[in-house]
Parts: sequence; C-alpha cells; structure tokens
Amino acid sequence: MAPLLSALALGLLSAFGFAPYGLWPLTLLSFALLFLFLGRAGTWKQAAAIGWCFGFAQFVLGLDWIATAFTYQANMPAWLGWVAVALLSVYLALYPALATASAWWATKRIGGGAATLTLFLGASWALSEWLRGTMFTGFPWNPIAVSVVDLPLAHLARITGTYALSGLVVASAGFILILATRPREALARANVLSAANIPGAIGLGLLVGLYAVPAVLLRFDPPAPPPAGKGPTVHLVQPDIGQGERWAPELSARHLARLQALSGIPGTKPRLILWPESAIEDNVQEDPAARARLASILGPNDILLGGGEAPIRDSTGEEIAARNSIFAIGAGGRLIARYDKAHLVPYGEYLPMRPILSRIGVSRLVPGVLDFIPGPGPRSIDLPGFGTVGMQLCYEMVFSGHVVDEAHRPAFIFNPSNDAWFGPSGPVQHLAQARLRAIEEGIPIARATPNGVSALIDADGRLLKSLPAHAMGMVELPMPAALPPTIFARIGNWAVLLIALLLGGLAFGARRYKESFI
Repeated sequence: MAPLLSALALGLLSAFGFAPYGLWPLTLLSFALLFLFLGRAGTWKQAAAIGWCFGFAQFVLGLDWIATAFTYQANMPAWLGWVAVALLSVYLALYPALATASAWWATKRIGGGAATLTLFLGASWALSEWLRGTMFTGFPWNPIAVSVVDLPLAHLARITGTYALSGLVVASAGFILILATRPREALARANVLSAANIPGAIGLGLLVGLYAVPAVLLRFDPPAPPPAGKGPTVHLVQPDIGQGERWAPELSARHLARLQALSGIPGTKPRLILWPESAIEDNVQEDPAARARLASILGPNDILLGGGEAPIRDSTGEEIAARNSIFAIGAGGRLIARYDKAHLVPYGEYLPMRPILSRIGVSRLVPGVLDFIPGPGPRSIDLPGFGTVGMQLCYEMVFSGHVVDEAHRPAFIFNPSNDAWFGPSGPVQHLAQARLRAIEEGIPIARATPNGVSALIDADGRLLKSLPAHAMGMVELPMPAALPPTIFARIGNWAVLLIALLLGGLAFGARRYKESFI
C-alpha cells in the first residue's frame, strides 16, 4: 500500500511541471523517485499499479479545467465535472500503467538493472503517449514534453516530436537518479567505452545531449528575430467575452460591436483579421446579408477569418447537424473558403452513444441539441495576398503530427479557440502545446481566443506578443516566416518508433549493469 500511496503523491507532484505552475524540476524529481518504487516492484502487476496510481494523480490535477467547464452549463450538475475528471483519469492512467508494466517486464526478461529499466521506461513511455493520442479518437493533453517547453531541449522536438521527447525526458530522470545515488560508479563506468562501462556512458551522453548541447547551441546560435515589416499583417482580436455571457442572445449585438471595434480601421495595407472560435454568431454560410455586415470592417484587400457554425440540412431543408468551422470572408461579404473542424471533442461537441447517454440525463457541454459532424482533416487554404494558411480549430492543435496539410505546407497556422470554458489552467496548457507544435513543424501559429490567451507564436515556439486572460485587446504584427520542413515534419510520428527502438537497443546493451538505483 505504501508504494501506491507514494506513487499517487509523486503523480500529483509531477503535474506541477505543467502550466500554469511551470515547475519542471518537480516533474523530473517525481519521475526520478518513481524509478525507486518501480525498481522494487516484485511483479509486473505491482509495476502496473504503481504506474496507474502515478498517472491517475497526475491527470486529476492536470485536467482540473474540465471540472470548470461544467460550471458553464445548466443541463447537468456542476459537481459532475469532478466525476468526469476522475473517470477520465481512471482511463488515461492505463497508459502510464502499460508503460511501467512493460518496462519492468522487459528489464526482468533480459536480466538488467537500473540503467536498463530507465531506458525501457523511456521507450515505453514514448509509445504509451503516442497510444494515448491515438486510441478512441485520442486525448494527448499534457504530454511530459510540454513541461519543458521553456527549456532549450524543447527544440529537440524538431527531430523527435513531442511523444518521443517525453520518453527521453523520462529516461533522463532515471539517469539523474543513478548519477545522484552512485556518482563515482556511474562516472567511472563512463570513462572507458567497454561493455561493462556502457551504462554510464549512455546516461551521461543522454543528459549532456538533452540538457547541455541545446543550451550551448542556442546560446551561441540563437534563433534570429523575425524580420521587421515582412510577412502579411495579421490582426488578432481578443474581445474578452466570458463563457457565462457567450451564449446569451440578448448580448449578440454587443459582442459583434466589440469584435468590430477591436478589428480597427481599414487602411491601404492588406490585413488578415483573426477572430476567435464561435465569434461569428450569424449564419454566414447561408446568409449573404450576414456576411456583408461582417465585411463592413474590411478594406478592399482585407480578409476576416473567424469561427462559426455551418448548418447541415437534409433533403427537406431541416437542420440535422452542424460543423464547427472557420470562415474566410473577403470585402463585400464574399465567402472565400471554409474549414471544418475534424477532431471533435467527445461530450463537448458531440455525445457518444447518444441514444443511451441522453436517456440518463447526460448531454454535451456546448449548447445545442444537434451534434457537430467532423470535417476531412488538416487543410491549407490559399488566401489572396496572404499566401497559404493552415487551419486547426481549438482542440485540434494538441495532436502532434496531425496539424499540417502535408500536400500543401502552410506559411502559418491559424488556431482559433474558445478557452473561456477552462478556468486558469486550461488556456495556458493549450498555449504551451501550441508552442510545441510550432517547434515541431517549424511553422508560426496565430491563436485567437475570446478571453485569453491569444498569441502570435514564431516558428521557434517563442511568444512574439500575447494578450493575457481576461483582457480586451488586439495584436497587429507581421507574420514571421516559416522554417524549412523539420525532420519531424518529414517523418512524423515514425520518430516515436525510432526513438523507442533506440532506447530499447541501448537498454539491451546496458543489461550488464545489474545494480539497483540505491
């Protein structure tokens, strides 16, 4: 029982590495101590239980924003939000359990010690995060790599992607523990490259490669600042509309007036005006007059990108579903293009098993009785005067390796979102994951949200300018240039398998190191 309670405590501690706390050393410390308990497990079932307890506590704290979302709807009691967090965490914790159980089993199978277990857990953790982002539509929120997004090693995501970087960070925690508890032995083993000395060399090499080399490279060759005055002008709007007033029909006119006022005055220079998800409340898909009202703020070469709903009708004209969309509207109300969100949020935008769940009083969180229908997937849209723009609507941005139309690589990605549901932690966690996508793909990202955090992110993951939560304002800057396609952009999540195989091979090579962690 004591190891399980300790694993719960360590899992809770590890979640403080995520935004809004950003205490990444606690995440490393938590994993280092997790290795102690995992190394003492007597069976794979005990190892699985330790991993499950660790993951459960980490997810409960890291997903507290889901409970906040339940306070903004009247269909279900607000306390059900914490039930939802707990139930989701029960399921998500199966992936850490799979990682710890498989790493323990593989270590015992080949007769290795602490170094072997460390490397196997790094490999299995990377694979488990990829599975978590894939199975049952996927839910890859808060991968371990996002806790180090502010460190130089985050730039390794250009090669490894997020999930593989998570595995490397987990493995580094184990080697930090080995070096801390057996420093002389580990350093001695690193002196000579022989079979007996491989584990120390692997450990030091991994730590230097993750933490020292990127820091040195960035110090002597920092990313160049974006050239001033180049690139299309983007105008991000954050109207500070809270979720409690978002769906009030009597406030629609006020919302539109605020969005239009913050959109500025048309000038001679073309502007790409970016509004948040669900900012457009009228039926602009079918009503030219509604589009014309929006276009009143546009100059002759301006384009408005904003989120809204596109109705889907049957042969009789009755609305049977809708799409969560981004509309591109030009001068005069011309509908240039539409992007339909592909990766919908279960229970938020559609209700799985609706005939069963609706009977017991469960409903989706977003107002409306009709479900959203998914679109085809990542898509780039050519906008006259602004180049090729990728679209990722809200939640879609957290799916590593699935945010770019590979056939038409965009100059930047527009990521409108409605994070007003998610309290103080959800929006900043979402922003951190968007920054990782920018680093992975080498593509800048523009985020527009109703009340924060809206930001312009360059291709190195830096925040060029942002608007904090609960602030009204706008950001107008030239869009920074994209980088050439990164290694990860070329190979995608095959990187997870490659890094897992590398770590697994090193684990096999380190099997002669029989010592435990202490």
